[in-house]
Amino acid sequence: MFRWLAAVALLVPLQVVGVAATSASPACASVAPISLAAGPTVWLAGDSTMANPSAACPVGWGNKFGALFQTGVTVNNRAVGGRSIQTWLYEGNVTGTKNTSGECVLSSTTYSTRWQEMLTGMKSGDYLFIQFGINDGDPNCPRHVGTARYQQLMTMMAQAALARGAHPVLLTAVAAITCSGSAAVKNRGFVTQTTAAGSATGSPVIDLQTLSVNLYNSLRFCPNNGNYTTGALGAFFCNDHTHFEAYGAQQIAGLVAGALRSQNIPLASYLK
Repeated sequence: MFRWLAAVALLVPLQVVGVAATSASPACASVAPISLAAGPTVWLAGDSTMANPSAACPVGWGNKFGALFQTGVTVNNRAVGGRSIQTWLYEGNVTGTKNTSGECVLSSTTYSTRWQEMLTGMKSGDYLFIQFGINDGDPNCPRHVGTARYQQLMTMMAQAALARGAHPVLLTAVAAITCSGSAAVKNRGFVTQTTAAGSATGSPVIDLQTLSVNLYNSLRFCPNNGNYTTGALGAFFCNDHTHFEAYGAQQIAGLVAGALRSQNIPLASYLK
């Protein structure tokens, strides 16, 4: 009996060794690797300088943003031309009448379908880019938005993203090409309010106005003869000195991507 038990004891490690050898066999090594999880969705809220094109020109920079990311990142561009932050949020519910504080009266506080859909689809880890401030300076309703109201609405949008575990990124409005002698100069408002909304919510702020003006100066767009149909200006801008051709939109998208890197915004890790 003792000899039989000893023999069994000697066989046990041999069986273990056999299992280990089998697990290292070529058949097991051929198992496909686990696929990586999909990247975040990048939601874009803004005006025509960000929007997807409906014609050859204008082309918003948001239309060129997705191509700068690795596979797995989805850019969902909900920017719409001609909108202020308020008309984008409350489409159809902003009246042509101002109240005593000078703000356009809302007929209803029901959000636009685009914002409701964005809030429904937004998940933890996503990003929300917000860029307005061009149409908001209109003195007339429904597009008019005062500075305090602008800050309030941008803060609210950022807070809504944070509540869903998403990351807001606020942008100042991209500059049109305006020259003062040989230098391009800034020409957009609501910069202070955008910065304040960023501070209030702990959100990064990309100063796209400054970045775009610096780009225009590096390309020596000033002075010019006002001809936006040919040459370097014509390749960059539509014939209105404000909106972009496809090439110009691509360059502005590159500025935003560069800011993600220089400001250490985590989304930069998904860039190509």
